[in-house]
Amino acid sequence: MRKSNATTLGQAIRAYLKALGLDNKLKERSLINSWEETLGKNVANATSNIYIYDQKLFVELNSSIIRNELFMMKSAIMDSLNKKAGEIIIKDIILK
Repeated sequence: MRKSNATTLGQAIRAYLKALGLDNKLKERSLINSWEETLGKNVANATSNIYIYDQKLFVELNSSIIRNELFMMKSAIMDSLNKKAGEIIIKDIILK
């Protein structure tokens, strides 16, 4: 017999990660891993380092041309990444 308050394994894992405070870190890591998928191979190849700290996405680039292009698309990139995460994870993008 099944209990009426049974949860799936996925729900239990999400609740456990949330209780530990790791759910946002997992979403941040997922967004960083989807950088190439979101912006394309050319941008990913020009990216030397990417990390999130204090809801800011820091992107180090080795191409000033791509840096300027991304600067003009900052809000669209933030919207796309936050939509992918399902909540607001990134509030600003810092391009170096």
